[in-house]
Amino acid sequence: MFSLMCSLILMLSHIRESESIDCFKCTSSNGDNRRCEDPFHNNFSSAILHTPCWAGRKNRNGIFPATACIKLSGKFAMLLANDSGESMVIRDCALDSGSLTIDTEIVRMSHCGGFYFDQRYVRGCVQVCNGFPFK
Repeated sequence: MFSLMCSLILMLSHIRESESIDCFKCTSSNGDNRRCEDPFHNNFSSAILHTPCWAGRKNRNGIFPATACIKLSGKFAMLLANDSGESMVIRDCALDSGSLTIDTEIVRMSHCGGFYFDQRYVRGCVQVCNGFPFK
């Protein structure tokens, strides 16, 4: 029994605590949340800083320690009569799911251009940070 307890204690002492990045999580539509907008000032944003930040992983249930912070920003294109061209900013945490190719992992590179969000066309940027909280 003693050797089993010693083995268990030794095994548990070698388990590393999961590390996660801290990220700001917020949304802003047409400037309705100034804490989320650019220019970004983290001095007034402690309420939206998530420490640690957790994110979903592709093809997995649950949440996991985030590996990157992400900011999605842009303007909705006025393609339809009901489109208003409003701006949007979303800050969140994200996770590299370990896919083999860079084009299937949004956290592996920042990029700008056109994309669809909520079935609407946006001209903007996806920016990724995997160091300090994204500013």
